[in-house]
Amino acid sequence: MRSNVIFRLLFIFYCFEAGIFLVLAPWYPMWARTLSQLPLGPFYEISVHPVFRGGVTGFGLVHLIWGAHDLGHLLFRRRRRAGTGV
Repeated sequence: MRSNVIFRLLFIFYCFEAGIFLVLAPWYPMWARTLSQLPLGPFYEISVHPVFRGGVTGFGLVHLIWGAHDLGHLLFRRRRRAGTGV
């Protein structure tokens, strides 16, 4: 396997892992408990607000879509090469 394919697979794995975490984590009770222990001051109220949590979830969805796009590109590129004999 070429290093380009290995790095692309690692990036796809990162996108899916980070995406799932960012989609799910803001809605668990552990999110507020962890943030309450950090010295955030006035930013604590912002970080537990549903709009902020939705933004983090949206950022996670971007990661998932990006990973799916790269995975599709990698699979279809390999299939095209196999079909053309290149």
